[in-house]
Amino acid sequence: MEHMENQNEPVQTAQTEKNAVADDATVIPESALEVQLSEAQAKIAEMQDAFLRAKAESENIRRRAQEDIARAHKFAIEGFAEALVPVKDHLEMALKIETPSLESLKEGVEMTLKQLSSAFEKNRLLEISPAVGEKLDPMKHQAISTVPAEQDANTVVTVLQKGYTIADRLLRPALVVVAQGK
Repeated sequence: MEHMENQNEPVQTAQTEKNAVADDATVIPESALEVQLSEAQAKIAEMQDAFLRAKAESENIRRRAQEDIARAHKFAIEGFAEALVPVKDHLEMALKIETPSLESLKEGVEMTLKQLSSAFEKNRLLEISPAVGEKLDPMKHQAISTVPAEQDANTVVTVLQKGYTIADRLLRPALVVVAQGK
C-alpha cells in the first residue's frame, strides 16, 4: 500500500504545479499589487486631506457668517443714530439760551423738525398721514371711532395721530376717525 501512495504523490504534485501555473497566468505579480496598494493609499490620504480642508473652510465660512450677522444686529441702527445725534445737539443748544424770543424758538424748532424729518427719510422711516376722504386701510390705519359725516362710509374724517412705516413695514398705524355708513 505504501507503494501506491507514493505513486499518487507525483500525480498530486504534478496537478498542483498545473494549478499553480494556471493561477500565475491570472494573478498579478506581488510587486505590482504593492504599487497599486501604495498608489491607492496615497490617493486616500490626498482625498482625506482635501476633505478635512473643505470641512475646515466651510466651518470658517459658517463662523464668519455668524459673526457678520451678530455685527449687523449690533450696529443695525448706527446710521439712524448718526442722523439723530445732530437733532439732539440742536435741542440742547436751544435749551441753553437764557432768554430766547418766541420767534427764535419757533425757527429753531422748525429747523430741528426739518433735520429730524430728513433723518427719517434717509433711514426709510416714512409717515402715514391719510387725507380726509381716503378709504380706511386696516393695514395702515387704526379706526378709533366712527362719526356721522357727509362722505362715504369707512373713509377718513380726521387723523388723530400719524402712523409710520420703516422699510415698507408698519411701525405704527395712523389713528383715525372714520365716517359711518349713511
